[in-house]
Amino acid sequence: MLAASYSIETPSLSSLIDSLSSLSTLVIAAAFAVHVFAFLILWTWWRRDLRSIASSLDDFTRGIKHRSVMDSHAHLSDQIDAFLSDVRDVLDSSNGTGDRQTLHHRMSILDEKRRYLGSMFFETSYNICRTMIEAYPLLGVLGTILAIGAALQSGDGGSASTSVGVIVSRFGDAIWSTFAGLSAAVVLMFLNSAVEPRFRRLAENRQNVRETVARAKRELSLTTESKEAKS
Repeated sequence: MLAASYSIETPSLSSLIDSLSSLSTLVIAAAFAVHVFAFLILWTWWRRDLRSIASSLDDFTRGIKHRSVMDSHAHLSDQIDAFLSDVRDVLDSSNGTGDRQTLHHRMSILDEKRRYLGSMFFETSYNICRTMIEAYPLLGVLGTILAIGAALQSGDGGSASTSVGVIVSRFGDAIWSTFAGLSAAVVLMFLNSAVEPRFRRLAENRQNVRETVARAKRELSLTTESKEAKS
């Protein structure tokens, strides 16, 4: 009974390993396509948040007398830095009473929630995409192991020459699986190196905006309260 059970289960295991081996390269290629699409979504997300921050800061600094005027083709991150510099100049200036009142008025009408400053979900998604690049070489090695395992399973019970012939015939699957894993990793590493500085810059922009807006709220509120107390 045990021998019969073993003879029934072995072909099914061999068939499973054979199927996984033949599909390994396609699975790696499909995962690579999904990974590239995820980077495309992150890129679109990055552009949207950057434009939202720049637009809000443009509204925030509108009305300041000595506001920075930049070329329309200037990068959005540079525009954000210029807007923040204008706000800091007003806060640091002792003679900018009118500009302080303008900033306080603009702050009171702008959306204080500023949901576009929430970065946890974006940074988590990017961290997953960046970390999973390291999995592709491992998937290639796994596909190679499966191809060799399928060859050994197919050669059970046959002659030595038959087993060697099956292993050689499976060697192509093993090579293509490794090639697909390494190629996907190289391309995604290059893609990540192109987008990582931009994504890091967005995180820095968000942090600078939070700190500057918090300072503006604190100092402008204190100025308003002191004026009301004097009056």
